[in-house]
Amino acid sequence: MTTTQLQPMPGDWRRALAVVAHPDDLEYGCSAAIAAWTDEGREVAYVLATRGEAGIDTIEPARCGPLREREQRASAAVVGVSEVEFLDHGDGVIEYGTALRRDIAAAIRRHKPELVITLNHRDTWGGVAWNTPDHVAVGRATLDAAGDAGNRWIFPELVEQGLDPWDGVRWVAVAGSSTPTHAVDATDGMERAVASLLEHRSYIEVLTDEDPETYVRRFLTGHAEAMGERFGGRQAVTFELFSR
Repeated sequence: MTTTQLQPMPGDWRRALAVVAHPDDLEYGCSAAIAAWTDEGREVAYVLATRGEAGIDTIEPARCGPLREREQRASAAVVGVSEVEFLDHGDGVIEYGTALRRDIAAAIRRHKPELVITLNHRDTWGGVAWNTPDHVAVGRATLDAAGDAGNRWIFPELVEQGLDPWDGVRWVAVAGSSTPTHAVDATDGMERAVASLLEHRSYIEVLTDEDPETYVRRFLTGHAEAMGERFGGRQAVTFELFSR
C-alpha cells in the first residue's frame, strides 16, 4: 500500500469547473472538497456530459433524465454550486472524440476556470474494478480540452460563436484516481457531502437495500478516513493533480 503523504491542493485560484459524465459522479467523488471551496468564497460550476437517463433500469430514459437533472441541481445547491450545465451526450454511449472535446472546451471558455476537475479517466478503479466507458471518455476529453480551450486554431468555430480562447487553466484535478497526489480536508464539508449525495435518492435506492443515509455515510466517510492516513489523520478528498 502506498504511504506517500498527500500534498494540500493549491489555494491560489478563484474559479473551478467540474466536468463529469453523470449525475452523482461528483457526489461520490469530491463534493466535500467543493463544499469547503465554496465556503471560502470560490466559484465552482458543474458541467455534465449526460443527464444520467440510462442509469435506472425501472425508469425509462424520457422520465429518468429530467428526474436525475432535478436531483443533480438540488445536490449541487447543497454544496454551494448554482451553475449546472448538461451537454446532452447519450448516457452509456459517450464517444471520446472531437465533438466531446469541443463541447468541453466551449464550457471552459465560457466559465474561465483556473482549476478544472474531472473523474478517473483510466480503464480501471485501482486495477480491481472496470471503469465505465463514459467516465473514461469524459475524463480523457477533459484533460485534452483544457489545452484545446486556449488554442484559437482548434475549434475556430467557437471564436465565431463569441467564445474566445481561455488559456488560464493552471491545473486539472482528477478525482477517484488510484494514484492521488493531493488532498483537501473533508472534515467541515462531510455532512454536506452526505446530504448532497442523498439528493440522488432515486438512483441510490436501486443500488442498495440498506437505509440510504447509512449506505451514503459509510461510503463517503470510509473512503475519506482511509485517505486521511496519508493526510495528517484528517478526513481527505483526494485528487491526482496535473499542472499545465
